[in-house]
Amino acid sequence: MSRKKVTIAELLEKKQNQQKITMVTAYDYPTARILDQVGIDTILVGDSLANVVLGYESTVPVTMDEMLYHCRAVARGVNSGFIIGDMPFLSYQVSHEKAVENAGRFIKEAGCDAVKLEGGSDMASTVRAIVRAGIPVCAHIGLTPQTATMLSGYKVQGKNAESARKLIQSAKDLDEAGAFMIVFECIPDFLASRITGDLKIPTIGIGAGKDCDGQVLVYHDLVGLFDRFTPKFVKQYINLTPMIKEAIAKYKADVEAGKFPGPEHSFSMDKQEADKL
Repeated sequence: MSRKKVTIAELLEKKQNQQKITMVTAYDYPTARILDQVGIDTILVGDSLANVVLGYESTVPVTMDEMLYHCRAVARGVNSGFIIGDMPFLSYQVSHEKAVENAGRFIKEAGCDAVKLEGGSDMASTVRAIVRAGIPVCAHIGLTPQTATMLSGYKVQGKNAESARKLIQSAKDLDEAGAFMIVFECIPDFLASRITGDLKIPTIGIGAGKDCDGQVLVYHDLVGLFDRFTPKFVKQYINLTPMIKEAIAKYKADVEAGKFPGPEHSFSMDKQEADKL
């Protein structure tokens, strides 16, 4: 029996019932199908694809066209999961009009159910504008990779009282602006727990402790397909990279030794037809 489509109301109900929400990133059709078949609640087409799929050093270079391309592929593989498209750098910061226009493309052209954008209180008015246009918004505070340079690098945020108070206020402002969910990245577990308890909307943690309403991991980190670096908050459930390398090395050896393809991988021709040649 197939699952029904996950809705915002269902995600809110999970928070109210203290049931954890699951989120994993996906960037292509086969991965999306796997996540959907397993029953992952929310599937994030993250701008992290800039790193793990496109090979950029940061998330900043990824474009709207690239994000929409991958969102469309994911949408074709999902029947039940709630799809969130990540708005790339400068697709929503320039103006409210541009933010609404680009957010609409994720829904209208790419088949997403919602969009995600980074930023705290300064982005509340942008969130409000997008929501007013009828587009659900997932907010993202703490470590915001698109503006990591402004944060002096990829560091834990909210470690002192002053910065923690700013994050508390940001979460409140984003909630009031109409965000239906907030991602907390790299903030102390105590702070994440405190804000989660204060909010009516679900919180999703990535390096923010166990008391968030849900958790998200990058697919390539989770299954060991990205070995350039591994953040502290990642739990690797399987390490596929060496297994894939071994399989491809065996294929290479078989081809070079003339062992592949064998008769079982080849197609025969009727002998009588062959004799006519």
